[in-house]
Amino acid sequence: MSDDDETQEQTIAEDLVVTKYKMGAEIANQVLKMLVAAATAGASVLGLCEKGDALVAAETGKIFKKEKDMKKGLAFPTCVSVNNCVCHFSPLRSDPEVLLKDGDLVKIELGVHVDGFISDVAHSFVIGANKDNPVTGRKADVIKAAHLCAEAALRLVKPGNQNTQVTEAWNKIAKSFKCSPVEGMLSHQLKQHVIDGEKTIIQNPSDQQRKDHEKAEFEVHEVYAVDVFVSTGEGKAKDSGQRITVYKRDPNRQYGLKMKASRTFFSEVERRFDTMPFTLRAFEDEGKARLGVVECAKHELLQPFTVLHEKENEFVAQFKFTVLLMANGPLRITSSLFEPELYKSEHEVEDPELKALIQSSASRRTQKKKKKKASKTVESATEQAMETEAAE
Repeated sequence: MSDDDETQEQTIAEDLVVTKYKMGAEIANQVLKMLVAAATAGASVLGLCEKGDALVAAETGKIFKKEKDMKKGLAFPTCVSVNNCVCHFSPLRSDPEVLLKDGDLVKIELGVHVDGFISDVAHSFVIGANKDNPVTGRKADVIKAAHLCAEAALRLVKPGNQNTQVTEAWNKIAKSFKCSPVEGMLSHQLKQHVIDGEKTIIQNPSDQQRKDHEKAEFEVHEVYAVDVFVSTGEGKAKDSGQRITVYKRDPNRQYGLKMKASRTFFSEVERRFDTMPFTLRAFEDEGKARLGVVECAKHELLQPFTVLHEKENEFVAQFKFTVLLMANGPLRITSSLFEPELYKSEHEVEDPELKALIQSSASRRTQKKKKKKASKTVESATEQAMETEAAE
């Protein structure tokens, strides 16, 4: 690849780029569905994480076979975070075993990339929930709140809108379910080979974060991984000292590693994962990887994805989807498996504008059908949204 090609950023203005995003998304959706089905009482969290990573490797191995140099595979290793664990729990074989139990609130997160174009997804659900035994109480509140935050974001993340509008909507929705968005969590713009682009949406910022956080406007041909975390507690996620197993290389850092184990490990990271997040589980010799990572992390060649926890006895729900801001409207490519009839909360969104927003259609194809059914109030609220999307 010449330097000229490097500088020319590829965007979803090109059909082939959209195709690569969609192929990655299809794999992410398929793997998520299989993991949710396998996440039953007694299932091992390590087993689910290993299964997710293996499925992504197998499925991405089947596409673009002729393009020998094309990188593809995991864009984020499978994480399974339970109850008050917020995110990034992806245990190693040497860690104590964690088994899922009936009634656990489980969050499964993973990412897939094809040629560096990233499709991320996360889903929350309760083990053992079914139509005859729906979830009620705080677990239902927090899952419903997080789901509706994601639905609101799907309608707000579009060209011309500001990231602050999403932050405000999330605060209001969570509040109506007596929940809190987890403070300081970020949703990032995605670019080729970049999982944490410069434009972000922040959740529930502290006063300092609000000052520091860049205001930004969404633009056509951008891609975002919209990542929602809602807690039944205060929404303060803390490092509980659990072993970090997920890292990513910082391409802007340079350092001459002293230990041979660190150099060997780091060159394997560069070769296999480039700048994508990876798990120490992916290395043949876990002991050597655990040794090699220490020096790399100490000198910030690798950035850690810390395992975060909310207070004991609280619950955290997460939904994450990837959205392409196409010229004819936002296109969500990774899907939620949310089943509304399984979660019965006594709360609902109270703000009339937000209510109308969430009830407005987000799908560009079904717009015409839905419009007839829509009530008059929703119709007026969606009219503007429709006009921008009707350019299909």
